[in-house]
Amino acid sequence: MKTDKKLVGAGLLTAIAASLCCITPVLALIAGSSGIASAFSWLEPFRPYLIGLTVLVLGFAWYQKLKPLSREEIECACENDEKPKFIQSKTFLAIITVFATLMLAFPLYADVFYPKQDKQTMVVERADIQTVEFTIRGMTCNGCAKHVKHEVNKLDGIIEASASYENRNAIVQFDQTKTNETEIVKAINSTGYEVTDQKQK
Repeated sequence: MKTDKKLVGAGLLTAIAASLCCITPVLALIAGSSGIASAFSWLEPFRPYLIGLTVLVLGFAWYQKLKPLSREEIECACENDEKPKFIQSKTFLAIITVFATLMLAFPLYADVFYPKQDKQTMVVERADIQTVEFTIRGMTCNGCAKHVKHEVNKLDGIIEASASYENRNAIVQFDQTKTNETEIVKAINSTGYEVTDQKQK
């Protein structure tokens, strides 16, 4: 029974660790402290191994729970015929499995936690419009990219902003009479991710 508890606990911990790099930006947004967003981005390279470990541990826990009892275990169970605690039940294991699955899938739906921002910027001169690509280090999922976009869109003069964790960049179109590259770099760096390069497009 202690083994069951350890397996369930290990499965839960590995599932949370596998998604921590993507959960942190959302927690940072909710807490209003965007600087902690990239605190667990170092876990991203280990994510496939943590996912594999979670699946193995929970799979083994389910195997232990569903395997047929041996004759000795049946005889022993007759002597000790008491209802197992909730924490040792299949229901509890099912709840943990569903929770672990939601944690592992978190990067796929993390962006829904970010508010939709509609920018309405009045541009007087077309010549004032500038487009710059910023190379960013530390983004690991769609949630990270949404976090960067959210912070950049807070600035005045932003016409359009997009961010991609796959391309490790953000492309920002802005009115240079209202903001500039330095302000945009500050906004991106405030998320905890880091601008490593920038070039005009």
